[in-house]
Amino acid sequence: MAKAIPLVLSTEDHNRLEAIVRTRTLQAQVVSRARILLLKESGDSVDAIADKVDLNRNSVLLCLKKFREGGVENAIYDAPGRGRNAEITDDEKAWIINVACQKPTDFGYSAETWTYAKLTAHINKTAESAGYTRLSTITKTSVKNILDAANIKPHRIQYYCENRDPDFDAKMHQVLLVYKQIELLFDENGELFIPAGEQDIHTVSYDEKPGIQAIATTSPDLPPTSKNGTIKRDYEYKRLGTVSLLAAIDLLTGEAIPLVRDSHKSEDFIDFLKILNEKYPEGDTIQVILDNHTVHTSKKVKQYLETIPGRFIFIFTPKHGSWLNMIEGFFGKMTRQMLRGIRVATKQELIDRIYKYFDEVNETPVVYHWKYKMEDFGTSIGVAN
Repeated sequence: MAKAIPLVLSTEDHNRLEAIVRTRTLQAQVVSRARILLLKESGDSVDAIADKVDLNRNSVLLCLKKFREGGVENAIYDAPGRGRNAEITDDEKAWIINVACQKPTDFGYSAETWTYAKLTAHINKTAESAGYTRLSTITKTSVKNILDAANIKPHRIQYYCENRDPDFDAKMHQVLLVYKQIELLFDENGELFIPAGEQDIHTVSYDEKPGIQAIATTSPDLPPTSKNGTIKRDYEYKRLGTVSLLAAIDLLTGEAIPLVRDSHKSEDFIDFLKILNEKYPEGDTIQVILDNHTVHTSKKVKQYLETIPGRFIFIFTPKHGSWLNMIEGFFGKMTRQMLRGIRVATKQELIDRIYKYFDEVNETPVVYHWKYKMEDFGTSIGVAN
């Protein structure tokens, strides 16, 4: 007699059928059909399988036929009436989606987001007690398909910015109004109507860039060669500390003004204000566009400003409105042009190279302009230089 041809099952299907056979709460016919598929996978003949599961030959053949037509789900579960077998009911899908929309921490796990494997394991574990016994053997693929159809991705986090500033619109209007006033000082060729040195109001865009890391290599970089066109660098590195960059750009001249410190405390900010105070002619007004960080409004800063009344005007951007401050574009350019991939031998070298970058920028300063449509105030805005 010819040997029976074994049924080929995927690892996932095999494990699921094994779980069904071990489950005590599923219907007996579901368990029997799972055994039929496993026995056929082992190479048993139809007659041998019928004898082992105590069913007639036709029942075994029907189970195998349904498997060939529609897979495991089709083979072990009966269709609810005519038509295609509804593999999982709407109620079961709704329960799966409800679980996926909660955090693993809500169920006592350590993770912040689900993986499909962890979510499936949790569903298998809790389905019976939730009244969805059939889902105690659902596969990871089925769970993923259900969530994909509902456009649910429980493994991903998409960040948003909540508006926590009730005066956001008013503050944005004030900042953009300053930009508009500056724009009116330039002609269509980008030239100032009144030379910058003759202006009695100077506007700067200011911010801090903290935590710039001084990183040293542990082995020398290897230069590009004809065989290898890129710089080669050892993965290992040594941290030498961090520095904070306090900087501003003059919106009339494009000049960039730096101060590098180990911190960005009130004392550091006051020192930067002193740089601005010494830079511009006595009696002129200095407008500073900056965020509402506590350092900028501290008691020490207020005490310093009282010693030079009327010298500085602070124009604060709203909370979560850093994109309104044009120096953010300058910091982005600095990161791309100079800080990305930088390696230094000492922390002082990093400081020196930052100042050198500002010297290079100021050799050919670029005046930053804010471009927006006044009629679409606050909606069509962007930075250009």
